[in-house]
Amino acid sequence: MVAVKSPKKLIEVALPLDAINAETALRKRKAPGGYPTTLHKWWAQRPVAAARAVLFAQLVNDPGGERGYFAGMTKAQAQAKREELFKIIEDLVLWENTNNTAVLERARAAIRESWSETCRLNKGHPQAAELFNPDKLPAFHDPFAGSGALPLEAQRLGLESWASDLNPVAVTINKAMIEIPPKFAGRAPVGPRLEGDKQGKFGEDWSGARGLAEDVRRYGAWMRAEAEKRIGHLYPKIEVTAEMVAERPDLLPYQGEKLTVIAWLWARTVKSPNPAFAHVEVPLASTFVLSSKEGKQAYVRPLVGGGDYRFTVRVGVPDVGAEAGTKAKGRGADFLCLLSGTAIGGDYIKAEGQAGRMGARLMAIVAEGKRGRVYLTPTDQHELIAAEASPSWRPGGDVPARLTGGTCVPYGLKEWGDLFTPRQLLALITFSDLVQDAIARCQQDAMLAGWPADSSGREKTEATATDYAQAIGTYLSFAISRLADYGCSLATWRPKDNAMRSGMPKQAIQMSWDFAEGSPLASSSSGFTDCVGVVARVVEVALNNQAQGRALQSSAANPSLPAELMNVAVSTDPPYFDNIGYADLSDFLYVWLRRSLRSIYPDIYSTVAVPKAEELVASPYRHGGKKNAEKFFMDGMSDALRAISTRSHPAIPLTIYYAFKQSETTDHEGTSSSGWETFLQAVLDAGFAITGTWPVRTEGDNRQVGVGNNALASSIVLVCRQRAHDAPTIGRRAFIRELNAALPDALDEMTRGGVNSPVAPVDLSQAIIGPGMAIFSQYSAVLEADGSKMSVKTALQLINRFLAEDDFDHDTQFCLAWFEHCGWATGKFGEALVLAQAKGTAPDALAEAGVIETGGGNLRLLRWAELPADWSPETDTRTPVWEALHQLIRALNKDGESAAGALLARMPARAEPIRALAYRLYTLCERQGWAEDARAYNELVSAWSSIETAATEAGPVGQQTSFEM
Repeated sequence: MVAVKSPKKLIEVALPLDAINAETALRKRKAPGGYPTTLHKWWAQRPVAAARAVLFAQLVNDPGGERGYFAGMTKAQAQAKREELFKIIEDLVLWENTNNTAVLERARAAIRESWSETCRLNKGHPQAAELFNPDKLPAFHDPFAGSGALPLEAQRLGLESWASDLNPVAVTINKAMIEIPPKFAGRAPVGPRLEGDKQGKFGEDWSGARGLAEDVRRYGAWMRAEAEKRIGHLYPKIEVTAEMVAERPDLLPYQGEKLTVIAWLWARTVKSPNPAFAHVEVPLASTFVLSSKEGKQAYVRPLVGGGDYRFTVRVGVPDVGAEAGTKAKGRGADFLCLLSGTAIGGDYIKAEGQAGRMGARLMAIVAEGKRGRVYLTPTDQHELIAAEASPSWRPGGDVPARLTGGTCVPYGLKEWGDLFTPRQLLALITFSDLVQDAIARCQQDAMLAGWPADSSGREKTEATATDYAQAIGTYLSFAISRLADYGCSLATWRPKDNAMRSGMPKQAIQMSWDFAEGSPLASSSSGFTDCVGVVARVVEVALNNQAQGRALQSSAANPSLPAELMNVAVSTDPPYFDNIGYADLSDFLYVWLRRSLRSIYPDIYSTVAVPKAEELVASPYRHGGKKNAEKFFMDGMSDALRAISTRSHPAIPLTIYYAFKQSETTDHEGTSSSGWETFLQAVLDAGFAITGTWPVRTEGDNRQVGVGNNALASSIVLVCRQRAHDAPTIGRRAFIRELNAALPDALDEMTRGGVNSPVAPVDLSQAIIGPGMAIFSQYSAVLEADGSKMSVKTALQLINRFLAEDDFDHDTQFCLAWFEHCGWATGKFGEALVLAQAKGTAPDALAEAGVIETGGGNLRLLRWAELPADWSPETDTRTPVWEALHQLIRALNKDGESAAGALLARMPARAEPIRALAYRLYTLCERQGWAEDARAYNELVSAWSSIETAATEAGPVGQQTSFEM
């Protein structure tokens, strides 16, 4: 076999991580209108900035070249060229440049230039005609396409894009992302113009996907109008009467008006366990607060009397206890009976739910006012009207009881249909049935506009009226998916924002005690018009690519994919071991998509539920235990990666996103995890060597799954190439020598930053895997002393040891060891004395340094908040790095980055040791599960660049005292 000449790609050398991470973090906090991830619900979505940057850097050659530097290029010239590529990435990742033709063309030109260079290098290769056509870029393929961000951005960069996935929901998303829009680019809408449309000249610009998006809006508006004719009587307005004003003077401006209802807020109920009130259904309310906005507070006040109760709504500062609703606090129960105060335990609630005796009581009505939401006392009429709904169908199928997050199954919500009120079911059925009517109308309108009715006697690539109408139907079905997410009885009300929260804010089918039933006919996040608007905006803004795309339903290990998928560029985001059961979760939406789209995609929606047997997730309940589940994942991932290897272009590295957190520490050897261990073993078994790793910030710090859990902020992007067929073996001692030589520099670069942003402490144990596994994976095997092959787990433990080998002053070494043993708790003075002597210091010296407190035969470390605010590094005669670090944390937390910078300016020699110690302490806290303590160290490092800038502006002050012992 003749070797391919493959220049190193930029991603194997350097990346401007600061620019990438800043943009991805920004968009994770709040997705702007038109952002691709808002097209349809998915549970692991890559930010487009990361996808664009990784793909671009994966496709362009590093100026360093194949051997040294390209013909005549000096090191300085190569660096200048690299900076040009960095500038392209910095511009490319900005969301504002999504449709910036100039920026995109610079990126595409750089990709074409690199491809031409690679083709010239390989013009003598025996397969040059097949592999290296300079006039045609390789196609792109993502075999685990999920939400479609990677195929979409490959298409944006000018590559023909292919997406495949087993999950029919993911396949449909990818069809909507990359397959449908190019077919109808530049076409005018065919639907009747919306009433009141004043688009003018802008409305006649139907470039890109604007026409497609406009028809989604037009037919969506028709569906909403038709739905109101059919079910509008179930969503009445509420009249503000004189009696209501007498009770609530703030309602005077609305007296006599009929207000549109945004949502009805319900509390689930069970019969009181107190025999005296066993006939009363009492509320299980997690809160009575409706709005917590300053100056706009509103709350529910329950009025108890006559052996019953009713709800009223009040404005102003909530009553004492309103925030807790009827929840119990420290009473060994979940809730309290509103009438008697009797404890209501979880087992009782589950038994009532399982017996079908859980009900619901209307707590409040949210209406649209002149300047925001108006909260009103519920009426019997509105509660009775809700009970009139009688749906003719309900989705079947079991809600998976094993989904994380406090699943609703034990409380009697066992089937998908149980997650909706009758009125919600009827609304969703009505809108789903209207999709077919909208498709028929659109097809008729398209033919009147001159579109061919079908493809008979025409090229398959020619768009027809049927194709177009079905495309519109696909996007309208996506709006119904969004409607289902906000229109289920798991959706809740957000008092802080005065808005709806979807039924699945995280990866779970989670129980909700009080829920918000939004009106699908109102103008809000739960309204169909708004759902259509979100979908149409994505089509208009993000789906303007001209390159062709295809989406297929297929396993990543399928050997029978189309011939076009040979010799392709591959970037993918595979399942993360056992983190998320996509197939289980997506059944929630599949049952509604299938009702609307089965006639359009009969093959994709042929099954009653999402296929699960082949899903590459290590779920013990599916495979008879943890061991079998791990084997299933390993075998399946190895098969998939081998298949990917055979289809990947030999001159382009593979990139894989992976974000499984290392967390298993069972001894002093180091940290590893079965997730990483199993995945990396599959990578090696497929014949890959790791040539680069990058921690790219793809996870939001405000996502619910991460709050308080020290969850990863980043995915690690692995860059892989085929390992040489004649790769040698190496012994354990030689492997450790190579780690000793390479990892200190790698760790220093990661924590210092430079061209590449410094890695946050929360990601450090993941990031250090890269350079370590790059050494491990280049060999066919690392041999232990007995001749056996070293396991990936052992290699990970050896690699992670480097996070614990920092060298600090003696006082700091004592503090580190004591902290690891006791944390901030008090310990015995005698034990501290022995440890201090071992570390070359003494308790008296530590007390003098101001880092400990002793007394009563005990000793403890002082927390940062206990350190003196008037501390002066210039006059302190004994300043261990431990003290300097925690004084800096005190300044940051109390007075902000400027104060911390001013303090750092007074002890510049301590800067690097302080930062190194913060990393070390973060790692220690993370491994101990001390989330709150870890956060302080992570926040310091995250703010480090700002603190250094503030220190520079403050300038050096005096000269700190240092010491050696």
